Amino acid sequence: MILLASAESILSTPRGRRLCWSLLDIVVSAQGDRAWARVGYDVWTGAYQGDLRCLASVLAAWVEASNPAQLADSADELLLLAALAEPVDQATYWQPPDEVDQALADVEVRGTLLPLAQVVSTAPAAQWWTSPAPLDRQQYVEWTDEHGAAIEVAGTAAKLAYWRANRAQWATWWSTPRPSSIPATTRALTGLGAVGLCLVEDGFGCEQAICWPVAPSRPARVYEITAPQDWQNLVGRYPLDVTEARGQSWRYLSDWGGTWLIPDFGAVAADYDAIHLSVAGYVLTAGRALPAEDARTILAGWDPDETYWLTDVLEVSGQPQTWNRRREPIEWEPDEA
Repeated sequence: MILLASAESILSTPRGRRLCWSLLDIVVSAQGDRAWARVGYDVWTGAYQGDLRCLASVLAAWVEASNPAQLADSADELLLLAALAEPVDQATYWQPPDEVDQALADVEVRGTLLPLAQVVSTAPAAQWWTSPAPLDRQQYVEWTDEHGAAIEVAGTAAKLAYWRANRAQWATWWSTPRPSSIPATTRALTGLGAVGLCLVEDGFGCEQAICWPVAPSRPARVYEITAPQDWQNLVGRYPLDVTEARGQSWRYLSDWGGTWLIPDFGAVAADYDAIHLSVAGYVLTAGRALPAEDARTILAGWDPDETYWLTDVLEVSGQPQTWNRRREPIEWEPDEA
């Protein structure tokens, strides 16, 4: 099964290129070769100085050393999530791309990552990245050591109405129905209470959370975002002008000076109970300025595999469990106490 349309499509996106870089960093770092640290330094300084000469050839050698031919079959779910965690955490769309993103945008440099993009696109452990939301395995993550809120599964219509009424007053960079407290969930995986524990755009580095199992109380209508066109279609069908609130932030991702749109989530709720962003949809769509009719739109602040629930269809379906971070980036363990 092919994860995405092609390995080239992964390298055509900023989060896809950063994913391949992160995977290389994890694999090569595990080999214990201190010379790899010099490559990271060269990436930063080369992009900062506008001089990436020789970087592509050096990077190509390290890609070959990572043995991508074997990596696709040997990579497990958690290794690939660890590789994705770094580009997700480094997604900061209110400022210019950092030096790594700038360097990887160079055509010659990113071309050296093609074997790793092929690993991501074909690895059996990543096949679920294209799948729809598993409604019987949804988890709400309540962060207990920083910024989390207790689970609320009712009153969604009023929360969305408040969000819409105040959209122009909040100077934000995300294109989700935040800062309303409508529930957002991700799936549970074997050995991980929720994908949302480790894949958080511009995360706060929280180390403890409660995972609440939830499920829809009736058959749910879920809109799936698996590719950029799905997001563009949603924006085109339910457009909401957010130029005043987000134009200043998103100028770093595009020189577009016109109208910016995101979905009117209150209007979406008339037709769908939830919107799910698959991991593949995230890799291909996040952080890109995309056409939306005569305007532009950006998917930002929406985490991989995250489902936003737009109607009061959710209910708690089991006992909550506390999870604690053991070490970076994704190693969590349940609290057995």
